Amino acid sequence: MSESIYLSVVVPSYKSAGILEKNLPFLLSYLQTQDYTWEVIVVDDGSGDNGATEAVCLELNCIFCANEKNMGKGAAVRNGMQKASGRFRIFTDADIPYELEAIGTMLHYLDFKEFQLVIGDRNLPGSSYLTEISGLRKFTSVFFTRFVGSIVTTSFFDTQCGLKGFRGEVADFIFRHARINGFAFDVELLYIALKQNFEIKRIPVRLNNQEKSTVRVLRHGMVMFFDLFKIKINNVKGFYK
Repeated sequence: MSESIYLSVVVPSYKSAGILEKNLPFLLSYLQTQDYTWEVIVVDDGSGDNGATEAVCLELNCIFCANEKNMGKGAAVRNGMQKASGRFRIFTDADIPYELEAIGTMLHYLDFKEFQLVIGDRNLPGSSYLTEISGLRKFTSVFFTRFVGSIVTTSFFDTQCGLKGFRGEVADFIFRHARINGFAFDVELLYIALKQNFEIKRIPVRLNNQEKSTVRVLRHGMVMFFDLFKIKINNVKGFYK
């Protein structure tokens, strides 16, 4: 494509062909009303679904790429970001969970206000997320945020919100250095950004849709905690410079 891309949206997917088929049209309909160029990149994380995810992407005219095997959400997002060509780049989840007006808000801060990262934060006033989820997930979300803030990021960011935006050159730097494949990859992204003194803007997000989560709180939670210490070790080894 000869025309430069203004916005790339990366959508990681794992066994989510049906979810994509249901929810991607809402994202595409929103983008089609905008006056900028864009691309949507769906990354299948080794679903082994006999081409079902690829077929959905073909039907909806999205870019499809895939990890050869299931590696984790972090690996899928990294794959998509490295293939993206947009001046600005956003990733979100396959169920397109948040109100799409947040995309416009992100672009406002990335482009006109020149922030280097813009992240959704479900704890900010104006967000609706924490009032819509189960007590267990609410507790673990708040606990994890506080734990991460005390151990890794030194700030109480909502690291796990599945809506984050980057200036293109910042995405290139961060995803070139990122190494975590699992759900703690969000923490690593913010850790790298803070180490580089990138300017980060937090915005409220409103839950618009929520499919059944593939996250298993106890099993994935243990892996995430181990990955937090890997982040500290990676920093000591100089991987984030």
